[in-house]
Amino acid sequence: MTTHQTALVTGANKGIGFETARRLAQQGFTVWLGCRDHSRGEAAAKELADDGDVRFIRLDVTDTASIQAAQEHIAEQSGALDVLINNAGIALGDQEGPPSTVGSETIKKTLDVNFYGTLHVTQAFLPLVRKADAGRIVNLSSSMGSLTLLTAPEQPLAPFGMAYAYATSKTLVNTLTGWFATELKDTPVKVNSVCPGFNATDLNGNTGTQHPAEGAKVVVHAATLPADGPSGSFFDAAGPVRW
Repeated sequence: MTTHQTALVTGANKGIGFETARRLAQQGFTVWLGCRDHSRGEAAAKELADDGDVRFIRLDVTDTASIQAAQEHIAEQSGALDVLINNAGIALGDQEGPPSTVGSETIKKTLDVNFYGTLHVTQAFLPLVRKADAGRIVNLSSSMGSLTLLTAPEQPLAPFGMAYAYATSKTLVNTLTGWFATELKDTPVKVNSVCPGFNATDLNGNTGTQHPAEGAKVVVHAATLPADGPSGSFFDAAGPVRW
């Protein structure tokens, strides 16, 4: 499949974001590879040059001026944005813990990137997404953000430990998905959360059980949903994830 569509992937210089950018470029998208570090971003875009049209854009999701500058540049160059993928995220594993002990600074740092970063990027780029024929917004979430799984008697999240700040940030990302999907329900724009699974990335010290290329598959699936696809949903490679 080839297209003339455009996509922005935040935090795309490595991991799942990098593999997502690769797959979209291979499908014919012009991909804006968002990264806060210029040298790393340029290097990542260069590495993907053989896969298609991948362009570095400096974007720090915690810096509103950076977000606005990126939005203006993409608006000037592309006019519209078919796909926005909110991939940038952090997990401060060595500072994490249960809600009874986790520090407020750890929670703040995590929310600044994972929640507020997603919110501010979406707010800034939504006008461009709405200009596309059928815009798609994909929020990278995690089953750790599922309140249903958290409180299930069988405790399916127990193997992942007590990481209150990270899990809470993903719960809030899911609320964004639901609210934006509701706001945009009468438009062609679709907004979904996806859990890419437990991938070996820097976020978890490369302890994940699958390559990021596997995790990228469900992200790309959500980014390329047909007109009759879902919106306001939360799913992984196996299907719906309980909120």
